[in-house]
Amino acid sequence: MNYSIENRGLLDSSRAINLLKGATYLLIIVYLTNCFTPFRMHVDTMRYFAIRDCIEFGCPEGSDADLDYLPYGYTALLLLLSKLGILNSFALVFINCLYLFAALYFIKKLFNNSLNTFLFFPLVLLSWVIIKFTVHPLSEMQYLFFSMISLYLFYRYTQTKKILLIVGSFVFAGLAFITRSVGISLVAGLVVGLCWQYRKELSSFIKKYKVIVIILALLAVATIVFSKQLGLNHYTGVFTKQFSDKGVNVGKMLGWHFAEWTEITVNTSGVKIQPYFPAGTGKTLFVIAGIVIFASFVYLLFFRKNSTPFIVKSYLFFYFLLMFNWPFYDPRFWVPVLPLIIAVLVYFPWSSFSSKLPRVGMRLTLLVYVVAGVISLSYLTYTSFDKKVFAKKQANGVYRNEYETVFFGRPLSDTAKHIDSFILKTIKNHN
Repeated sequence: MNYSIENRGLLDSSRAINLLKGATYLLIIVYLTNCFTPFRMHVDTMRYFAIRDCIEFGCPEGSDADLDYLPYGYTALLLLLSKLGILNSFALVFINCLYLFAALYFIKKLFNNSLNTFLFFPLVLLSWVIIKFTVHPLSEMQYLFFSMISLYLFYRYTQTKKILLIVGSFVFAGLAFITRSVGISLVAGLVVGLCWQYRKELSSFIKKYKVIVIILALLAVATIVFSKQLGLNHYTGVFTKQFSDKGVNVGKMLGWHFAEWTEITVNTSGVKIQPYFPAGTGKTLFVIAGIVIFASFVYLLFFRKNSTPFIVKSYLFFYFLLMFNWPFYDPRFWVPVLPLIIAVLVYFPWSSFSSKLPRVGMRLTLLVYVVAGVISLSYLTYTSFDKKVFAKKQANGVYRNEYETVFFGRPLSDTAKHIDSFILKTIKNHN
């Protein structure tokens, strides 16, 4: 079967496909240009660097860094770069870019090379959350890289039955897990994928590959035994704290995540759009739109005939299940699977719809998405090369005093009263 974009009915013009080639190369260049951005501070960046300092230089027992539950996978990268003497903004963003581009390559291979590169790449690279978290020293891109290799190796195993591929798949799933705890959804997806692959001969598979089964069982036991060291115990307490102390409830939690789906679809933060709606209606509309968007995607992926690999469906199922039970709000949570979601949509046979309405709706959504993405990437690139604007706008100006002290020797704001020494040192040492 020919899985070209033209046959799938999403884009019908070969000229448009050719134009997208140039756009793809331009976007890659712009991403690499942003390697020259100043060090972009984020609240979790502070935590990663505090943990790195704690491991490398020591810290008081019982301090925040000593007790922090963040997995050590990304911290290991920071330690490696520090030992090599290249722990700086350029290296961190460049590595994130390599992680991202490589992950997209493995996704293309995962879909049997049937994705149109010059539609898939631009759509991912124009996502505002992908743009934002590629230039931040955070673990999203490292997790994306490891998880996509894991899925690809599993897919290759289903084709070749070479045992080293399935071993490699679980190894990279382990690396993804120690980078971000949400990797437990990837492990669950792989296990279900393996059971599905051998659903008819599961008993004989267990007997034939009992060593692998035993290793997986031991890993599961080890995860439980060392749950404290892995930071998993913290997560069990998070729910109690959020629901009892912070007033979160199931309805509020679900509303947050549906609103996040609207944000990643219209390709901008709800904070920027909701104020234009009558008071109180913006958030409600975002939730309603998110319900429709998510339900539509679930229908396309799980109930409409398509050729998406089963392992992708399995992983997304468990990721969705975990995220819709996570009592925090942040569109960033969808970064690890957003390229997969886009790949599913690009891969879907849109021409299978007898009505033109779904294709027209998708094209209109694409138009809004692309325009918003171009604006987002343009503005971020502008801030990368204008230090005054960068200091005011990065993290909504939370670290303005520290940035301006590094850039100009002093805060430029007359209201500046406090400078955090750790933030100042981190920005100065890694710019």
